[in-house]
Amino acid sequence: VQLQAFGGGLVQAGGSLRLSCAASGFTFDDHAIAWFRQAPGKERERVSCISSRGGSPDYADSVKGRFAISSDNAKNTVYLQMNSLKPEDTAFYYCAVRVGVVGCVFLVDQYEYNYWGQGTQVTVSS
Repeated sequence: VQLQAFGGGLVQAGGSLRLSCAASGFTFDDHAIAWFRQAPGKERERVSCISSRGGSPDYADSVKGRFAISSDNAKNTVYLQMNSLKPEDTAFYYCAVRVGVVGCVFLVDQYEYNYWGQGTQVTVSS
């Protein structure tokens, strides 16, 4: 399984970016895909999660109403649309996959995930 995250960059506060996570070698019907981020000196935190079983995605309180996660199964790609970006959103963003039938509500911790992408840097200037 390979996950490739891209789409990061430098953007001014209030701007938008869309991250993509392209999965290959992926044959699991039941899974959850999440976006995490890690800023220097801080712990890795889950930003959002979406399950292959459907249902409402999960979001961290800090991004609710600004970020939206979606998936395109035909392209094996998960997206994270980030709007109204703030300087505190600056971090390295990773996508991760958990295999199996587990709801996103149980997958907050990074150690719950089986596979990780290499990450992409998002920098928001004030």
